[in-house]
Amino acid sequence: MADTFNKKEREKKKAQKRKEKQLKKEAKKEAGSSGSLDDMMAYVDENGVIRDTPPDPTKKKKINAKNIEIGVPAREKVEIDPIIEGTLIYFDDQKGYGFIKSPDSDDSFFVHQNNISGDPQKGAKVKFEKEKGPKGWVAVRVTIL
Repeated sequence: MADTFNKKEREKKKAQKRKEKQLKKEAKKEAGSSGSLDDMMAYVDENGVIRDTPPDPTKKKKINAKNIEIGVPAREKVEIDPIIEGTLIYFDDQKGYGFIKSPDSDDSFFVHQNNISGDPQKGAKVKFEKEKGPKGWVAVRVTIL
């Protein structure tokens, strides 16, 4: 049975690859790599760069193991004032809700009429505390100034 053109081409490519592999193997042998441990060693210098030569011992720094802190350092407690000042930017009397804008963070907080003491008017200055609600931050314990 006669070989097809594609089959002959594949066999030629395989033979060429085998030949190239053999040539690379012979070139490696001639280069004289002994495969010893010293030839395979890599060193990291003081800058973190991998080199094939050992680092200079004069640049070695002495580090005290007691000064190394493992883990996250304890966070210092910072007292945060829970009362925030803001402006009532929108309030709907019929629906009973509105929004307060904080000048510090430019955040808007949802407020319900049950959480407001006093008569809410648009543009009124208020003091409030924020709590996490089901859809984001909510203003609670709102007092009109």
